[in-house]
Amino acid sequence: MPEPLLRVEGVTAGYGSFTALFDVALEVHPGEAVAVIGPNGAGKTTLLRVISKLVPIRAGRIAFDGVDLAEVPPHRLVELGIAHVPEHRRLFPKLSVEENLKMGAFAPTARARFGERLEQVYALFPRLKERRHQPAGTMSGGEQQMCAIGRGLMSGPRLLLLDEPSAGLAPVIVQQVFALVREIARSGLTVLIVEQNVQQVLRIVDRAYLLETGRIRGQGPAAAMLESEEIKKAYIGL
Repeated sequence: MPEPLLRVEGVTAGYGSFTALFDVALEVHPGEAVAVIGPNGAGKTTLLRVISKLVPIRAGRIAFDGVDLAEVPPHRLVELGIAHVPEHRRLFPKLSVEENLKMGAFAPTARARFGERLEQVYALFPRLKERRHQPAGTMSGGEQQMCAIGRGLMSGPRLLLLDEPSAGLAPVIVQQVFALVREIARSGLTVLIVEQNVQQVLRIVDRAYLLETGRIRGQGPAAAMLESEEIKKAYIGL
């Protein structure tokens, strides 16, 4: 098996005196789609924020393609190849859809391929092309989520971090968003997704980790976890 693209080793992190993650370890290999599942408040969002260097680690190590992220300033992560699509989308509501997408290509390495990437995003999300001159804040929740994912793709990442992409969306839109995520993963892009919608996410990823109260409590192929009686009972309501 090739070396992991992302390796998280023994990471402990939190906010002030509160510890949110305890000795967390996981790997994501090139071309894999991996989910981190678990209940609300388990530390899933914190884990992505730690990888993106928005939250400092207290112990452990994170490496991306062999580079220790402790050596990389946060603003260099996009150039390195990591794009983070945050929870609640965090778009610029008064800017147009296309201006929001442009913000995703601000790194010098991405600017040169702006036109080509824009066409790729519009091919993936035709709705965004139709709405490209519309203020992003006036679109529906599902369209805003597509715009947030599109903005993440504009930097040409090697690893896409997706934080709760289904949060707050109507069930029919949730299915559309997951279908798009599956398409992105099948294109060969490496994806790490944290998600509360366990049943849906386990159908589109290769492997998953179960995070509960800040600790990894289980891991395995997504299909096996979908069949796990424990996970069915706790998270799928069966």
